[in-house]
Amino acid sequence: MKKLVLTGAAGRLGSYLRGPLAQLCEEFVSSDLAESVPDLAPNETYVRADITDLDAMVALLEGADMVVHFGAVGDEAPMEVLWGPNFYGAYTVWEAAARNKLRRVVYASSIHAVGMHRKTDFIGIDAPHKPDTFYGLAKCFAEDLASLYWDKRGLEAVCMRILSCAQVSNSRAVGSWLSYDDLVHLVERAISTPITGFSIVYGVSNNDRAPVDNAKAQHLGYRPKDNAEQFAEAIYAQDGPLDPHDPANTHHGGPFAAVELGNSGVAHLNLNAEDTAKG
Repeated sequence: MKKLVLTGAAGRLGSYLRGPLAQLCEEFVSSDLAESVPDLAPNETYVRADITDLDAMVALLEGADMVVHFGAVGDEAPMEVLWGPNFYGAYTVWEAAARNKLRRVVYASSIHAVGMHRKTDFIGIDAPHKPDTFYGLAKCFAEDLASLYWDKRGLEAVCMRILSCAQVSNSRAVGSWLSYDDLVHLVERAISTPITGFSIVYGVSNNDRAPVDNAKAQHLGYRPKDNAEQFAEAIYAQDGPLDPHDPANTHHGGPFAAVELGNSGVAHLNLNAEDTAKG
């Protein structure tokens, strides 16, 4: 690949992806609102840009083959906070990609697009949207935008519904964990698969208790290797009995399914310092 662009490069997940993605292309451009990012790869250029600025996105994606779009507010917040980066920012990326005739957008969607489904339903990639928050609603919007741009403009998209990409620190994560190695593998498959059209895939590791079904995403060749079962005994002992009537325990969105609209869901995830240090 000649040129690959990553938005959200200064965020927690973007920071993990920069090195591996730089190895997949001749020219790698990372972008975010931060003034800079550390440890640039030899073929990496950092561009400070606002995803709510369409002209800036058009310039950023000029000459690119694909864009990996991770730029957004990464938590539930009031609609006024999310509207620009999470809703309109998705439009600017897709519109800029279409204007520059990119082949594909690889998008960091989320389980929160379907977070109000119950975990016992074992949903597939064709489950109807059922967002748990404004944050999840933004993911629904972007997935539908991706479908629209594929149907109307032939712009491919892979929407990765990430579950819990952080260390296993709570009972929910025993099923929902996506390891950082499996995240890299997932994004690489989303980029390297020859034909994707409009595709959805769940970002989850090979957990014994994974609550979602990727059977209809087999064409991407995503085969995760890590399994959170190794943490199950200690985590369940730590958390003790769970309330079977609490939406945080029974729904795919976890705490996001239980919080009031506009209130942080991440604050209830019991993340450790490693998973909160990078934004």
